[in-house]
Amino acid sequence: MPPLANAGQAPGPPDGGWGWAVVCGAFVSIGFAYAFPKGLAIFFKEIQDFFGTSYSEVAWVSSIMLATTYGAGPISSILVNRYGSRPVVIFGGLLCGIGMVSAAFCTSILQLYICVGFITGFGLALNLQPSVIIIGKYFLKRRPIANGLAMAGSPVMLCTLAPLNQFLFDNFGWRGSFLILGAILLHCCVAGALFRPIGAPTPPVKPQVTGKGKDALKEEVTEDAMEMGSPTKVPMEDKVEEEGGKACCEKINQYLDFSLFKHRGFLIYLIGNVLMFLGFFAPIVFLAPYAKHIGIDEYSAAFLLSILAIVDMIARPTTGIIANSKWVRPQIQYFFSFSIAFNGTCHLLCPLASGYTGLVIYAIFFGLAFGMVCAMLFETLMDLVGAARFTSAVGLVTIAECCTILLGPPIGGTLIDTFGDYKYMFIKCGAVMVLAGTFLFIMNYYNYRMLAKEEKERKAKEENPKPVRTENEGRNSWNKETTRDGPELEPLSKEQEGLKEEVNGINEV
Repeated sequence: MPPLANAGQAPGPPDGGWGWAVVCGAFVSIGFAYAFPKGLAIFFKEIQDFFGTSYSEVAWVSSIMLATTYGAGPISSILVNRYGSRPVVIFGGLLCGIGMVSAAFCTSILQLYICVGFITGFGLALNLQPSVIIIGKYFLKRRPIANGLAMAGSPVMLCTLAPLNQFLFDNFGWRGSFLILGAILLHCCVAGALFRPIGAPTPPVKPQVTGKGKDALKEEVTEDAMEMGSPTKVPMEDKVEEEGGKACCEKINQYLDFSLFKHRGFLIYLIGNVLMFLGFFAPIVFLAPYAKHIGIDEYSAAFLLSILAIVDMIARPTTGIIANSKWVRPQIQYFFSFSIAFNGTCHLLCPLASGYTGLVIYAIFFGLAFGMVCAMLFETLMDLVGAARFTSAVGLVTIAECCTILLGPPIGGTLIDTFGDYKYMFIKCGAVMVLAGTFLFIMNYYNYRMLAKEEKERKAKEENPKPVRTENEGRNSWNKETTRDGPELEPLSKEQEGLKEEVNGINEV
């Protein structure tokens, strides 16, 4: 029976059907993963007064959580490749609940770092990457729209969590609020249950090699080595060791494809995003404390995050629809670069807002820019590397980004502690993001030019193919090279020349 044509391939993306239920589950998981660290900023001032710490020390709570969420990306990718998205997300939801419940009983800021930062952050990591990955398996043509809808979970959750956290704090204190939030995070387990596997790939049929076949193969390899005039015999043990090393590398690449670091577009995306995240999250973390600092009441300060979230909620699916259009999708990298630079410009103009009205205007434009960036954050990566390598790409990108994510808010807190003013933090974040957007725009232009040039060369080679050398020609050229390059064969070549001269002399006589 001949092998099937689709052997070794997984079923294609259905672009609908149960995929919309998967989008709903990703909406919840991604929403908690992104919005929860920002929503905790409501408790920062009270936690600071309770433990007697500085702004930068309290900011480490959300920084460690975000860094763990991103830094655990490779672990999440490996678990998804091994077990699938559904069990990984369910286990991550359990970890989130355990971390927040444990944080309610903490007696020092260090314990909060462990419970909220590491345990809850790792649980959120097991929610974020699998949710993004499974959308790429269910959608292809409508993928930008599906990503935009799923990423809209973040502003919806932030819009809900900001006033909810303030209400919980007023009625139960920060300890009681953490207990309730731990129970709420268990809804990630329900969201993970919707991630039904789309189907397993059909294993390809491998020919069985008998013992006689292996012996014959060894003999053929030995004979070929002798025929090719190899100066030294190639031992079979070395070949077995080389094959074992290759098998080990292939096994590692099954979980994480490190060859992506040779991908030009991936490296451009990685460098730009690492720089961008240095100023991406800090403005959201310090927006509510900044409003309280200039004399705005607590509920109005929390409402700024709700305004930002409402605009963000509308911006993400709208950006997904625009990015899916035939005019933008082929050049989506430029659109992404513009969104980052626009985000940075908003932060640079924020110090000009002196009252509550100015902060409302800033929150509206910030929400628009933030939604544009988040809607295309993973879509642009999938556009560069493809769906097949996206799982590994997400893991490698997130672990590289975790360093700047970890340092961003504490650097902003240090600037606030040093100068006693928030404007330097906003200026720092804005300058970094404008620089990142400019870098991505220039390098993406270079990448598009190089891709067009390579495509042109490829078509030229297809139109004018070079003559293919035969096996004997290859062996002869290899023999000439080894004879020319091998210094140990020089005496033999001299003896051959002497014999030729003697034979010629006899023929002449």
